[in-house]
Amino acid sequence: MSTQLHPPPPADSVSPGEELASEAEALDAYSRTVAGVAELLAPSVANLRVLRSTRRGRVPAGAGSAVVAGRDRAGRAAFTDGREIGFRVVGADPLSDLAVLRADADDLSPATLGDAARLRVGQLVVAIGNPHGFAGSVTAGVVSALGRSLPARSGSTLRMIDNVIQTDAALNPGNSGGALVDSFGRVVGVNTAVAGVGLGLAVPINDATHKVIAALMTHSRVRRAYLGIAGGPRPLPARARRQRAQATGVEVIEVVPGSPAQRAGLRVEDLIVEVAGERVAGVEDIQRLMVGEKIGVPMEVKLLRGASELSLALVPRELSG
Repeated sequence: MSTQLHPPPPADSVSPGEELASEAEALDAYSRTVAGVAELLAPSVANLRVLRSTRRGRVPAGAGSAVVAGRDRAGRAAFTDGREIGFRVVGADPLSDLAVLRADADDLSPATLGDAARLRVGQLVVAIGNPHGFAGSVTAGVVSALGRSLPARSGSTLRMIDNVIQTDAALNPGNSGGALVDSFGRVVGVNTAVAGVGLGLAVPINDATHKVIAALMTHSRVRRAYLGIAGGPRPLPARARRQRAQATGVEVIEVVPGSPAQRAGLRVEDLIVEVAGERVAGVEDIQRLMVGEKIGVPMEVKLLRGASELSLALVPRELSG
């Protein structure tokens, strides 16, 4: 017995009706996904009104999906089911653009956190927030880029937030603090900025942000180590590049007077290639090492000064806002 295999009909033999039906099925699948995510997450995203104390009593200080500044702030959180409850700020960290709030209720709908490290460019994401005060607004798009950096400032301190998610899901004022969700309904980011038309940014949910959240819940703040330098990337000289198999380091542009870096002997134009046993190719590599556990702990800094490679002992102190 023989079996005959028949090839599929050529593309031009598909009828217009069948083509329209196929497109409708794909569109309907997309709609079902976005609608399902919205229904799942909308009860977990609050519309916040932050209040501050004045001589006239407590007055609004901001509104949106999450607008907080300072541990003494409090306000009201409105949910899609019509409830409005009080909240207070447990801790806020401007250098990661994250905060932890405590709401006066024990029957809220918790969202499931995902892992932004598993995202891929082109993946479907849904943004849920409260732009312009419209509660429970939903937009959808794709991850348009990964690994972006976003500057964050606290007082005179400037720090880069690493691995920021870029999406083309429409974001508007008031979306900040809302959820960026994958197609399974897992929160993979916290919307933080509108960088242009069709360009939104979100702080990723990953190991680093889990540590920030844990520190805010436990201590109401995030402790970071501080060296006292400003720097930027610079290519290594050809000989050092070959010897170290390393393309770039961090050139010291400024040394803060009285800082741990000055006390250790760092100078402007020094080229840092290694800190605490780890190679550094850019400023973000040093930032990642400046965790609370490094405060007061001596570390070795390897650098190039002219044609010489030097090792200096440096003791970071705590970064103060």
